[in-house]
Amino acid sequence: MVITQDDRSGRISAGVGDLRTGRPFPDRASVRIGSNTKAFAATVVLQLVAEQRVDLDAPVERYLPGVVRGNGNDGARVTVRQLLQHTSGLPDYLRLRDPLTNRWNHTTPVELVRSAMSLPPDFPPGAGWRYSNTNYALAGMIIERVTHRSAGDEINRRIIEPLRLAGTYYPAEYEVGIRGAHPRGYHTVDGKRVDYTHLDPSWAGAAGAMVSTGEDLNRFYTALLRGRLLPEAQLAEMKRTVPADVYPGAGYGLGLVRIPTSCGKEFWGHGGSIPGFRTRGGVTADGRAVTVTTNEVADSDTRVMAVVDTAVCGNH
Repeated sequence: MVITQDDRSGRISAGVGDLRTGRPFPDRASVRIGSNTKAFAATVVLQLVAEQRVDLDAPVERYLPGVVRGNGNDGARVTVRQLLQHTSGLPDYLRLRDPLTNRWNHTTPVELVRSAMSLPPDFPPGAGWRYSNTNYALAGMIIERVTHRSAGDEINRRIIEPLRLAGTYYPAEYEVGIRGAHPRGYHTVDGKRVDYTHLDPSWAGAAGAMVSTGEDLNRFYTALLRGRLLPEAQLAEMKRTVPADVYPGAGYGLGLVRIPTSCGKEFWGHGGSIPGFRTRGGVTADGRAVTVTTNEVADSDTRVMAVVDTAVCGNH
């Protein structure tokens, strides 16, 4: 899905959306967007910063006393900024919870964080960068503690409803299906292609549980980068990056990634992978928004990012 600078849109698809029936990828298809959810969660946290209800450089302990503790992990030393930027050093709970084998297991953010605290930190807070879903489980918990509403409710109230993202939602508790027209999502397990369309996404939570469409993701990233969701000061904080290995040459801000392009265009977005689906994209400074989704997660991201780069740097 591509939206150009003059707001014209276009779609290109290949392959099929359902291997059993041969049906194509539906128009305006709903897909699991994985870690693109982090950009939504970070936006809500930064809105709370703008409202002076959260301090970016305050320790996590201020908002979640006693939660980040054990085996060298210390919430008094980790800041909210470090959570959003993956510089906290906190271990990733996914090391102990394989999404493929925990497909139907329902869990809570508290349980996910507690499991992560059984591992030592990867490095002292602020001493490096490493992607950790634990950071965003905690960010979602901070949203809930400060607003007294769930992270999903706040994302809906503050982002989805104002932008009229009709195909976007944070799944309800125990919701395992995908609403609306959608392709099947596949994942290779032990050499066999397995249909992972249905699963319990509670293990992903504020780090990766959301569902959206290419059109809605383009609208979200465009609105975000145009300053419709955050004041100038908070958007500037979001775009302050550190080197990150999410993509070669990338920089990670606060739930937002600066993605290198072959033509040198400034391109901001995120990306997400979850069993069955991979989604990559964002928006350029001159307003070209791109989202590429596959309904099978391959070992390499290279081909998907090549398509994104062609859409960003191409002339149509």
